[in-house]
This record gives sequence, structure tokens and C-alpha cells, in this order.
Amino acid sequence: MSFADVPTAAVSEVPAPPYTDAVLLDIREDDEWADGHAPDALHIAMNDVPARMDDIDIDAVVYVVCRSGGRSMRVVPYLNQNGFDAVNVAGGMVAWQKSGRPLVADDGRAAKIY
Repeated sequence: MSFADVPTAAVSEVPAPPYTDAVLLDIREDDEWADGHAPDALHIAMNDVPARMDDIDIDAVVYVVCRSGGRSMRVVPYLNQNGFDAVNVAGGMVAWQKSGRPLVADDGRAAKIY
């Protein structure tokens, strides 16, 4: 599978929370997550995805996001090969912040992706 074959959605196509039939899966590292993330996103660092697939709703559309889209382009095919309906979020959390979508940080400070 080439990157051109990876299902991809623009940030504007990701449903707003609360998520009912969708999951926003943030696969960034813990420090990236702490600096800022989308409200109600599910955080599972990329390297932990194989061990934590039971934590992801198999019946939902899984929008996978990282910082800029590189890591999520690798995780989406893996999830799809394992029975999920996964979609890459184009531009990642950088595009999310640039589009003005909501961000929160873990410690109450201003959330910032870049």
C-alpha cells in the first residue's frame, strides 16, 4: 500500500465531540499530548497501538492524528488491516491548531502544538 492509498480526511471532516460513531485517536508521544490535544481524543502513543487495540472502538470510524501526518499515515493501514475503519487526519495536530479547532492541555496552561 502506498501513502496515496491511505484513507485521508481534512481536519474539517473530523466530527466534533462528543464522538458517538467516531474516535479521534491521537498517537503522539506523552509530552506532545501534554502540550495540547483535542478535547475527548483517545491518546495511545504510536508504539503502544498494537498492545492497546482493545481500547479502540472497532465499530467506530477511527480518525488517526499525530503532529503533522507522518506517523498516522503508517498507523492507519495497520488498523485497517486489523479490521478497523481508520482514516488519516491530513496535516495532523498542526493543521488542527491552524484551523482553529479546540485544544486543551493537561495542566491547565494554554495548549500549543507548534
